[in-house]
Parts: sequence; C-alpha cells; structure tokens
Amino acid sequence: MLDDFLIRAALAGVGLTLATGPLGAFVVWRRMAYFGDATAHAAILGVALSFGFGISVYVGIIAVALGMAITVASLAGRGHTMDATLGVLAHSALAFGLVAASFLTEVRVDLSAWLFGDILAVGRSDLVIVWLGALAVLALLAWRWQALLTATVSDELAVAAGLNPRREGLALTLALALVVAVAIKIVGALLIAAMLIIPAAAARRLARGPEGMAALASLIGALAVLAGLAASLRFDTPAGPSIVAAATSLFALIALVPRR
Repeated sequence: MLDDFLIRAALAGVGLTLATGPLGAFVVWRRMAYFGDATAHAAILGVALSFGFGISVYVGIIAVALGMAITVASLAGRGHTMDATLGVLAHSALAFGLVAASFLTEVRVDLSAWLFGDILAVGRSDLVIVWLGALAVLALLAWRWQALLTATVSDELAVAAGLNPRREGLALTLALALVVAVAIKIVGALLIAAMLIIPAAAARRLARGPEGMAALASLIGALAVLAGLAASLRFDTPAGPSIVAAATSLFALIALVPRR
C-alpha cells in the first residue's frame, strides 16, 4: 500500500499537469520560454514579500508575476528589447527576493524548498489549492482558446477578427502567474519552466493539431510526475528534480520517433 504522502504527491503533480500541458503549449508556440522562466524567478520575491507582510504566498506570487508582466510590456513599448528586459527583471527579482528573505529574522523561511520544491510535503489544503488553481487555468484557457490561438498566429489577424492582442497576452500572463503560484511548492521556482516547456515540446512532435498537442502535453507531464516519484522513492533522489529528469527522458524517447 502506498503511503498517504505519496498519494497526495501524485495527485498534486497530476493536477498540476492539467494546467501546465495546454499552457505550456502556448509558451512553446509564442516562444515565451524565457518569460516563463522570468516569472518563476520573480516568484521568490513574491514569497519573501508574502512572509514579510503576512499575506498568502499565492497572493504575493500572483501580484509580483502580474507586476512583472506589466513592467515588461511597458519597457518593451519604450524600445527596450524583450530578452534584455526579461533578463534584468528575472535576475533582479530573484536577487531582491533572496535579500528580502534575509531580513525576515522573525520568520523562519527555508528558501530551498521554494527554489526546488517539496512535492512530498504537500498537504490536503495544498492539494485543494493545486486542483482549484489548475481548474481555474483550464477554465480561463478554454474560455479564451480560439482568441488566444488567433493572437498566437498573428497580431494583425487578431485585430482583423476584432480581438485585442494585448488583452489576450494579459490573459495568458494571468494563467502563467496562477500556474507558478500553485506549482512553486511542488517543483520549485527553478524547475517550473521545465515542466511547462519539456512536456509541450515533446508533444509537439506527435500532435497533429493544437488541441491534441495540449492534451498530449498534459499526458506526458502526468507520466513524468508518476515516473519521477517512483524514481525518487526507489533511488532516494529529490522528487522535484526527479520529475523534471523523467520529463526530459520522455522527451528524448519521443525525439527518436520518426516524424509523421
């Protein structure tokens, strides 16, 4: 019989992949890998501010992620290159988060758990938050699916269809912030981007359409979670990195499949 903590870990990981699959597909299509990584780095600043002001960690992470997205959009509109802006904000937010955490002498904060995750420590309340967050992201993506696809293909096409590309980008940013908030305790800030990109990149080779790619990305992510937890239990390795390593192994195996 599996222990309760393993069942909770598996349920949390599988629940997370319901959101990271379709969202990761958009990250791959729109070439937002660096943006996802920057959002994950900024989450550490959100964690530190949350402990400092005594608010929910999830609220702090979402607020910082959205603030960073608005800042990036504002600076990009003033002529700054996107990659340089993301690089500055990502590393600055991580550095300020680590510095801010060092001043929290009255609160004991183990940042390693937030950097690398601790899926085996997921409790029942965390499990509820993960599933609610994942379902919220799924609902948001399902609601804006066609509009997001149109804006992903071309901003001009979106405008011609009566859509606002910036609004669709903000919806995607909100979904990304929600995923980072619920995923940080599972795989950590440094590995969230990997769970968004690797399963989606693997699914891209097998899928014939956008919906199929999103579903396959979730399936590959769920398999990586289960395989990573099994490897962690068998070889006594860290659970979060083991999950990412399993996802990478699946990506390598799928890369050997001839393209149809």
